[in-house]
Amino acid sequence: MRKVLLLLLPLSFSTSLFAQDDTETETEKKDYGKVYGSFESNSQWYLNDKERNLQHPEDPFRSNNYLYVNYQYKKWTAGIQGEAYEPNALLNYNPGFKGTNVGTYYLSYKSEKFEATAGYFYEQFGSGLLLRAWEDRSLGINTALRGGRIVYRPSDNVRLTALYGQQRTGFDVSDGKIYGFDSDFNLDKLLSFEESDLSVGVSYVGRYEKTYIPDPNFDELTNAVAGRLNFIHGSFYLSTEYDYKQKDAVLDIQNKINNNFIKSGNAVLLNLGYSANGLGIDATLRRMENMSFLSEREPTVVNSESTSLNFNDRVLNFTPALTKQHHSNLANIYVYQAQAKVDFQSDAIMKAGETGGQIDVFYDFAPESLFGGKYGTNVGFNASSWYNLPGTYRLVPSEYDTKFFGVGERYYSDINLEVKKKLSESWHTGFYYVNQFYNKEWLEGGEKVHTNIVAAEATYNFDPSKSIRVEGEHMWANADFKNWVGGTVELNLNDKYSFYVWDIVNYGNDDPDKRNNYYNFGGAYRVGASRFAVNYGRQRGGLVCVGGVCRFVPESTGFSFSISTAF
Repeated sequence: MRKVLLLLLPLSFSTSLFAQDDTETETEKKDYGKVYGSFESNSQWYLNDKERNLQHPEDPFRSNNYLYVNYQYKKWTAGIQGEAYEPNALLNYNPGFKGTNVGTYYLSYKSEKFEATAGYFYEQFGSGLLLRAWEDRSLGINTALRGGRIVYRPSDNVRLTALYGQQRTGFDVSDGKIYGFDSDFNLDKLLSFEESDLSVGVSYVGRYEKTYIPDPNFDELTNAVAGRLNFIHGSFYLSTEYDYKQKDAVLDIQNKINNNFIKSGNAVLLNLGYSANGLGIDATLRRMENMSFLSEREPTVVNSESTSLNFNDRVLNFTPALTKQHHSNLANIYVYQAQAKVDFQSDAIMKAGETGGQIDVFYDFAPESLFGGKYGTNVGFNASSWYNLPGTYRLVPSEYDTKFFGVGERYYSDINLEVKKKLSESWHTGFYYVNQFYNKEWLEGGEKVHTNIVAAEATYNFDPSKSIRVEGEHMWANADFKNWVGGTVELNLNDKYSFYVWDIVNYGNDDPDKRNNYYNFGGAYRVGASRFAVNYGRQRGGLVCVGGVCRFVPESTGFSFSISTAF
């Protein structure tokens, strides 16, 4: 607790600084710059659960805390983020996040054409398939680079970025040294486009890491390049990107370098769509082969069941799952993780990447039309399907030869339909149908699962700030956990208070002892830029995903508390 209180000292300092400034008259005020930032605390108190045979950990109370403070003076900005994981981080977070320490710090200068940063920084080149340094506290991800970055904008149509750094891992940095260059060129004016937008970009990322392998068949500096194009004309848009990573060692089943298994990597991404007159169509296709790109070639072993890869640690690039992000509890039981790496598990299961795509179609039926009724109707259709790369595979000695077109073993598919209908000024309804296929045998070990999910919800608005939402859902599954049923009630009393309760029950499990219900209830209070929330319930074990990136959470029962504020 003492260490957590130390994190709060800068917050009280910034408050006193503003209070002192407010006492000055307009003529007395001077430009002292400004202080701004945020504080976030997420805590859990784990309890025993005899029904599920769960014992709380050795430290039943755990807390993740972040204090981010910035000081800006004219064109200069400095910042620091203190982090406290006391007495330990929440269950199944990166083991490197332990204790209280400075997480990141930086100093930057920014003018109209020039920007320079020293310390920790975040960056993304293109879609992120080569490089994305980012933070997501709910997933326990912080892959900031520590070093330097320069951004130069010689004109409104050109942006050039150069960087060097080492990637953050816990409260330290990885051994690999990262070099990067990125460029963006807007060609509208050059080509005299009046109704279209065209831009192109080129990226380079290099990772240098000394190797302990004698006579390596790969270079210690791994180079990767990418090119991209974005085009918009009227209601039509298209973007495409190609990425190439030079030959490098592939990890074996023990996640060790295999000096006799050397492969290059590549990725192709295509996104196109159309939006006009109530109709929206968006399609994305992606093919990735051996596109795991780490700041250290070999992941660190955490225990007999996991490595640093299980915590998205020391991952340089960004390969999210391109599937529908459902808000239904049951539709998130079987979620897909993108398969970017080469993974030879046995004679029967050998993977070199993924290929597939996703399409979204939206249509708004206008009010007073046949299907629109008095208030209109919104219909959305989404479909995604992902496969292993087709080709020939050999386990010993390890080798593969893929084909660019076609598909291999199916990993996952999701076909869903949603209809949203406003019945009156107060009543809003929604209906959802989801059909999923989850190849658990290939993705994590287990059975192949087919599901059908239906859900319906209704929201009643008492007034602009007070509402109640009720949802019911059911899943039919042919394997694994089998059938589920669930329900949710959410109540918003005003702009400050909200409450909820939800429950999902695995009533169809073949094992009667595992027919558990996972209940949760809680509430939140908002005031200004602050939010306070408390929850009690059961956590279902499995993958928790944000934006297509996932982390595994174990089953647990207990209380959770969260505080977030900005200043």
